Amino acid sequence: MKLHPGIRLRSAVSEAEIIVIRAPGDEVDLRCGGVPMIPHDQLATPGPGDGHDLLIGKRYSDASGDLEVLVTKAGTGQLTLGGQALTIKAAKALPSSD
Repeated sequence: MKLHPGIRLRSAVSEAEIIVIRAPGDEVDLRCGGVPMIPHDQLATPGPGDGHDLLIGKRYSDASGDLEVLVTKAGTGQLTLGGQALTIKAAKALPSSD
């Protein structure tokens, strides 16, 4: 699937929904719970999750930082890109006010 910033996707196996913030230029294999993500306007049949919770409002990214997504609706299922799990992106530290 070719991604671009702003595209909305949903999980085919849970209630989770995301928006792509940053995307690589080539085709990617983005999955949630082991099943490919689908366009936001397609209907899904949520089933039992795999134990991984996606947290609303959190950003997830791959190890290289080429892909970044924002969770807009919480759900279950681990986000993966090409078999590698996406991780929660840490907040930037604010400068001290000494």
